[in-house]
Amino acid sequence: MSKASNAELPKSVDPYRLAEQNTVLEGVIPLSALARFREAVLGFDEGAVCRVRLSFSMDRERRRIVSGELEAPVDLECQRCMGPMATTLNSRFVLGLVTSDEQAQQLPRELEPFLTDDFSADLWAMVEDELLLVLPPFPLHDRNECPAREDLEALEPDGTPAEPAKSGKENPFSVLADLKKTKH
Repeated sequence: MSKASNAELPKSVDPYRLAEQNTVLEGVIPLSALARFREAVLGFDEGAVCRVRLSFSMDRERRRIVSGELEAPVDLECQRCMGPMATTLNSRFVLGLVTSDEQAQQLPRELEPFLTDDFSADLWAMVEDELLLVLPPFPLHDRNECPAREDLEALEPDGTPAEPAKSGKENPFSVLADLKKTKH
């Protein structure tokens, strides 16, 4: 994503007017302002922001659409070691602006609906929804970077436990096995 403006993205806009004017908005949203998203991640640096670029336009059928790109640095919980894992969430999306469920059902499959009022759309809620959608269901460090890699190395590539290395020592109980054989 190209460097976006460091200005804060407006919270509420008239998306239909912006679409008719082919407007591009670039800016940031403080991650600390997105309550649902804050609860879904392990954390983020103080002052961290989501960089946003939104292009409002009209398609051939005169539908109003918004195309967007998001980028947000966050810490997720690795599901292997349960430790923090720094990552950057990225999303590219295209939404169809609608004011009712009926309009949403009329959209082609490639357009996800974005429900708005007639003259107002909450851009921060839209961005928060998109961030929640791109969260990985099972975040994992790269295998070589995971603090739990020693445990992983004890497994064969197919995930089965590795055979313990055979030592040159004789099993002390083999004498008992020999005794059992000689008694019969």
